[in-house]
Amino acid sequence: MRRLNILTAAVCVVILSSCAVNNELSGSERTVYAMDTVMTLKAFGGDDEVGAALDEAEKEIKYLDNILRRENPDSDIYKINRTGSAEVSEDTFKLIKTALDICESTDGAFDISTAPVSDLWGFYTKNFYVPSDIEIAEALSGVGYENIYADENRIYAGGVQLDLGGMAKGYLSEKIMEIFKNNDVRSGIVSLGGNVHTLGTKPDGGKWRIAVQDPDSDEYIGEISVNDKAVITSGGYMRFFEQDGIVYHHIIDPKTGYPAKSGIKSVSIVSDSGTLADGLSTALFVMGLDKSEEYWRTHSGFDAVFMTDDDNIYITEGIEDCFESRYDYTVIRR
Repeated sequence: MRRLNILTAAVCVVILSSCAVNNELSGSERTVYAMDTVMTLKAFGGDDEVGAALDEAEKEIKYLDNILRRENPDSDIYKINRTGSAEVSEDTFKLIKTALDICESTDGAFDISTAPVSDLWGFYTKNFYVPSDIEIAEALSGVGYENIYADENRIYAGGVQLDLGGMAKGYLSEKIMEIFKNNDVRSGIVSLGGNVHTLGTKPDGGKWRIAVQDPDSDEYIGEISVNDKAVITSGGYMRFFEQDGIVYHHIIDPKTGYPAKSGIKSVSIVSDSGTLADGLSTALFVMGLDKSEEYWRTHSGFDAVFMTDDDNIYITEGIEDCFESRYDYTVIRR
């Protein structure tokens, strides 16, 4: 595969084809800005059902954005970070519990307590800065998911600062799918800043075709045909800054405090669970290809597409029948 030296912040996953609408189904679309990204929701079904579903989904988006945004004084995360513990909503509790499971299973490659390090680099405030080794070591002293635990409806996080940005949109997409189903939506798809989640098939009965972005251009490295799945990608090309000719991306290795250098350009996770896909896309990017292969072989519930620094593409065997690319790729088998 060719190498292009183009830096881009393009969205990593897009919906390739528009769909023909079944004459019996009505379709409607809603655009919402939340969690610092543009979110697009499409639903198909009866007029009343679709309208009610989109209204409820929009309310859910605003609700979760409010309780999970760490700079919002009324949010659960702000309260935990300010006091070290807090009673939280059912959604926050569930999300943190799932996040901690992923932190543990990936041996900290995913860590929801890296806020001090991300803040130091300026990725949260967008006041970008290359810190010294001493500054990074000091910030890392306040990182460690092991210091977080959940008991009934209370979260304890003594000495660390939480940031759920690495999983919030994945969790939100799951909630929207539940809302669609509960409102008898027959077919739907949401794109939350590039995180895609689908309900059923397209209105014409075909699978949704999701394109995976080439990290080095505006082209695609392939497409995945899915139904009832989330497709979520992490890549350093999405958010980055350049200083003195060096590019620094936003995916921080929790063990080093520096942008991860794992030999991977992007990871796309395909899963029934948007929450799992969101967390694992970051974790596997940090882990690198070899450790990611080992992790996939010992854990269920997801498949993956990898693009490495040397422009090779790898996919896990679970999506072999639904992945297409004009480039050569290697299938990882159990």
